[in-house]
Amino acid sequence: MKCSEFLQELTNYLDGVMDERTKAELEDHLAWCHNCYVVCDTTKKTIEIYRDSQLYELPEDLRGRLRAAIMAKCQRKKAGPQSV
Repeated sequence: MKCSEFLQELTNYLDGVMDERTKAELEDHLAWCHNCYVVCDTTKKTIEIYRDSQLYELPEDLRGRLRAAIMAKCQRKKAGPQSV
């Protein structure tokens, strides 16, 4: 298995939705390919952190300031580059 093939199957591997033969090939690849191992491990850990996280409600004043900053940035982009 090539790294590109591994990356195409990574989502199915992490979701556990693949046949046993393909899974065995992927795990064999992970055993010797450090780069793919790092990608797989990092992705798996990121998913675990995301799943375990809880939503944090921002204070109303902070939400308002954040929204205003985003809207101002969007307005500047709409205006386009200014001539000097």
